[in-house]
Amino acid sequence: MKKALALLLGGTMLLTACSGGNGGEQATDNASEGGGDAAAASEITVWAWDPNFNIKAMEIAKEAYASVNPDLKINVIENAQNDIIQKLNTSLSSGTTKGLPNIVLIEDYRAQSFLQAYPDAFHELTGSFNPDDFASYKIAPTSLDGKNYGLPFDTGVTGLYVRTDYLEQAGYSVADLQDIDWHQYIEIGKKVKEATGKQMLSLDPNDLGLIRMMIQSSGSWYLKEDGVTPNLAGNEALKTAFQVYKEMLDADLVKPNSDWSQFLAGFNSGDVASVPTGNWITPSVKAEASQSGKWAVVPQPRLPGIEGSVNASNLGGSSWYVLNVDGKEQAADFLGKTFGSNVEMYQKFITDIGAMGTYKPAAEGDAYQIADEFFGGQKILADFSAWTERIPQVNYGLHTYAIEDIMVVEMQNYLGGKDIDQVLTDAQAQAETQLK
Repeated sequence: MKKALALLLGGTMLLTACSGGNGGEQATDNASEGGGDAAAASEITVWAWDPNFNIKAMEIAKEAYASVNPDLKINVIENAQNDIIQKLNTSLSSGTTKGLPNIVLIEDYRAQSFLQAYPDAFHELTGSFNPDDFASYKIAPTSLDGKNYGLPFDTGVTGLYVRTDYLEQAGYSVADLQDIDWHQYIEIGKKVKEATGKQMLSLDPNDLGLIRMMIQSSGSWYLKEDGVTPNLAGNEALKTAFQVYKEMLDADLVKPNSDWSQFLAGFNSGDVASVPTGNWITPSVKAEASQSGKWAVVPQPRLPGIEGSVNASNLGGSSWYVLNVDGKEQAADFLGKTFGSNVEMYQKFITDIGAMGTYKPAAEGDAYQIADEFFGGQKILADFSAWTERIPQVNYGLHTYAIEDIMVVEMQNYLGGKDIDQVLTDAQAQAETQLK
């Protein structure tokens, strides 16, 4: 059952069914077949995706660790995220770790599916780093039964990127968008559209990232705190998020997009006035040099009428895991002495690749205090760091993407006129049936 749950959350692709037996125990039994093999003391392998972000960060970590243990060879292999998910599920469900790496990057939304399905396949990292040194919202998805298995890496802390020149034409300043709710955002958007002809944001109807941002800002999720039971019907934060989403569309504030390139084109071309998303979008915003000085970043709007909703949330983010294969001790030592404790390394992440981690001591460094002229001299990294501390911790659990497949369909039904309470009731019933 647990393996089936992992496959459900593992991605949109269909994976082969799991074989019988206890995958976790078999993974441990076959540890000698893993990426570390007999040469574990001198060589380890890392899998990650995104050569311009995660891979570069790991290469910087390699350089930093060379002064600690120059004899350890670290091989960093690029794999697409979906390929990593498929390879892990296929190998671990069959009970073998042959061909798998020592260290693997796993998205936080997916982590619990692997940890709960294959607990013996991962090496415990408790004691390798101090979890109190990391943003608290990262600890729940990377832990199991009170033990640390993932070392937190990057943050998906969100912000509202806004065109200050468009705001000014509508009679607003950046101060007017500080700590607002989504209803206020919509009202401002109407005035901006009236004054400039620009829509407020761009959305892909098949991507509910904005909904995720909204509900986490209220300490809510698609699942209850157990990380397994669907929490859709009667979820007031989710209901309000759906209603806000529809209000934006009804007010004609949304420029639809169907893929990543269209999303980027929306703000690089100047067609939209704001971008509510994770901080990782900063390099893409800055890619249009002609817009330098015309942008600012303010806290994400909170959900109106929801007690406890805050002006901070998360979208995305991943962490590092060590597989229970030969070389696990060396892998854990490497992570602990780099991503787990090296403040200077995190400064280099900022200066070299613009990557923000969730290691709190690093936020005191000079790199976080740099004024960014593209954003009118705003110290956006210091602001993002402060907002990270306010992100509510939720249990992403086992089924984020499986439930979103249901919610995408029900969102279209809602936009087509279906009653919101019926939408969430039907989604709840589908989730309970499909995720048994």
